[in-house]
Amino acid sequence: MISLHRLGHQAEEFHLNPDLIVTVEANPDTVITLTTGTKVVVAEPPDRVVEEIRSYRVEILSGALSRRRSEGQPQSHGVHARRAAQGMLLSIDRGESEGPSEDE
Repeated sequence: MISLHRLGHQAEEFHLNPDLIVTVEANPDTVITLTTGTKVVVAEPPDRVVEEIRSYRVEILSGALSRRRSEGQPQSHGVHARRAAQGMLLSIDRGESEGPSEDE
């Protein structure tokens, strides 16, 4: 979960599952649209929300990779998912974007 604050309620923190986020927009306030269609207006700027999401996902992936390594030899199933996760972590470490750029 990521921690955010509703606009106008900076003293009251709430937690949001980043897997439910579809879009993060600034118009001019930061509006987060969820998969349910619900829109949440938050005090944090869009860049901070995106960084919170990225940090959450890196933490999840690195924890999964660490757990796999500590278990010893991986089983044959899940090889593709593991390679994909490792590739994501490597691209994040290198500062590469998560997907194709808008120029492509």
